[in-house]
Amino acid sequence: MWSSDMGESNLRSALALIAGILLISGCQSEPEEKFKYAIKEFEVPLDHFSFLVNATFNIRYLYNDSFVDRSNARSPIFFYTGNEGDIELFAQNTGFLWELAERQQALVIFAEHRYYGKSLPFGSSTFNRSMPEHLAYFTVEQTLEDYAMLITLLRNDTQRPVVAFGGSYGGMLAAWFRMKYPHLVTGALAASAPILQFPGITDCDIFYRIVTSVFENAYNSNCTDNIRKSWKLFETLGGNDAGKKLISDAFNLCTPLKSDEDLKKFLDYVEEVYSNLAMVNYPYKSSFLAPLPAYPVRQVCFYLKDQHTKDADLLHAMASALAVYTNYTQSNKCLDISVNSNADDSGWNIQTCNQMVMPFCSKGDETMFRPATWNFKDFAEKCYKDYRLTPKPYDIILRYGAKHLEAATNIIFSNGLLDPWSGGGVLQAPNEMVHVIILPEGAHHLDLRHSDPADPPSVRDAREKEAAIIARWIQEF
Repeated sequence: MWSSDMGESNLRSALALIAGILLISGCQSEPEEKFKYAIKEFEVPLDHFSFLVNATFNIRYLYNDSFVDRSNARSPIFFYTGNEGDIELFAQNTGFLWELAERQQALVIFAEHRYYGKSLPFGSSTFNRSMPEHLAYFTVEQTLEDYAMLITLLRNDTQRPVVAFGGSYGGMLAAWFRMKYPHLVTGALAASAPILQFPGITDCDIFYRIVTSVFENAYNSNCTDNIRKSWKLFETLGGNDAGKKLISDAFNLCTPLKSDEDLKKFLDYVEEVYSNLAMVNYPYKSSFLAPLPAYPVRQVCFYLKDQHTKDADLLHAMASALAVYTNYTQSNKCLDISVNSNADDSGWNIQTCNQMVMPFCSKGDETMFRPATWNFKDFAEKCYKDYRLTPKPYDIILRYGAKHLEAATNIIFSNGLLDPWSGGGVLQAPNEMVHVIILPEGAHHLDLRHSDPADPPSVRDAREKEAAIIARWIQEF
């Protein structure tokens, strides 16, 4: 994904970054199950668009009709467009949908995305790299057709308004679902949906610039200054065995650094942690990618609030700061940098190698990250090496129009300005039928999460606006 001078390690890092950051809404469930549902399955064609391939497989969906007014034949359906992960994890982390479903007496459906969770078309051999032909049906279009079939099944020849909900990649799917199937989907709430994060549409460094801004404003500017200085410190120490041991001991690594490749993996890990922290910078304790305190970026920057001129002091401060993410509960005996989250990124890495090509780069003088350039040729070569896939960087733009949304209707695009993905989001409404809601104090799709007394005013206000718009869609159906 990065230019060749950055090495294959950074290619891997970039793929992992995209996987990790889009997966945060489903990486790890909350400590206890809050919402109940029945787990069901339905049969879909392996290839919706072929008249020769007749193979089928089953997709899971979660079903809850406890809020439904059974005397109302037109009771609404709230449909979560499952994204890159196990659908049960999304169900437990999308509290706003459940709260609104109770108010609107809606049927609740969470549909699992093909190739994720337990909805695997070829079972245990789905991701067998010796069978790249198994990946041919892993597209946005096949997935949306799955969802269209499920809605048709659920409506059972009745007329019921359907509102699609989704966050991050799921929000992209919700928006595209409304665009593609307006006769089935009455409206869509697309939270933190970076539908503009594609080649030639959005600057490739916008994500890292927003992360840097979040850290810069969390406590004081010394935080990002120290992070910038730390890269040279790590690389200098990592240049010899004694220095690698100092890093390993300071961060209490489960597997000590032994080689230059180990050092690269460590640096990639640290970069990904910063991105994850910015996205889950919620106003209360949470446990998505890791158990974290309220406003975790501020807590990280507390340890970096002073300028450190001595290497030993900076190394110690960096270790203390990262421990906010890696060991906030102090329950981990050591830090395993091979696992950044509980996310299964096998599926998402494949999607980035077919349609979901999102350029990332970092300009060293404008961000706190290491410099890195976007090089599509290197990225495409790695995709072919790994999966025998040739990415199509403009496929999504062709199919869904990117910034050309003039004909779109009944979509809410919500974006938190603390969310690094907001740079690729829709921030200006193209017409009166598309609603843009900005959350100045919001991290990654915070408005989709359950209501909490610690929610900032802009988040509470956003939810009320979203609820009113959705209620109007249902009333006018």
